[in-house]
Order: sequence, then C-alpha cells, then structure tokens
Amino acid sequence: MIKRGMAPVHPGALLNGLYLEPMEITITQAAKNLGIARKTLSQLVNGHMGISAEMAIRLSKALNTTPQLWMNMQQGYDLWVAEKKSADIHVVPFAIAS
Repeated sequence: MIKRGMAPVHPGALLNGLYLEPMEITITQAAKNLGIARKTLSQLVNGHMGISAEMAIRLSKALNTTPQLWMNMQQGYDLWVAEKKSADIHVVPFAIAS
C-alpha cells in the first residue's frame, strides 16, 4: 500500500539538523569523531547515501542514542522510497502447491 502525505526526512538530514548544527559541529569534525571520511559523512547528510548498520553503531556511540533509532529511520525512509516506485515493480505471485 502506498502511503499518501509528506515524504519522510532522510536520516542524514535529521542528523545534520537535530544534532550537528545545534551542537555547532562541522562535517569535518563530526567525520573525524566518527572515524570516517569527510566525504562519506557529507554524502550521508546530503541524502546521497543511507545509514549502514556500522554507521548506526558509530552514530549511537557518538550521540548517546541507539543503533536501532538510526536503522529504523533508514528503513522507514527506504520503504517510503520503494513504495513510491511500487507501480513499476511487477511480480508474478507464487502458486500454492496442491
């Protein structure tokens, strides 16, 4: 079922808007603290990549959250994107064996 309404915010945008900006932490400093490349974090906060399980653990350790928080946000976003394309997904239902 396709949900109507507003698109969910990409988790990277939430990371930036709810954590990095209010804490006045630059992408460069945050990437260093997270132990990742600046380009990787930049791609994440700009919505060009998603949050992996490893990134969820890094963020949870850095921000005192849970990895599940980040994974759930990413899963919700990914599912919304997929549902928007569901009309283009064609499958043949499995036949029930008799």
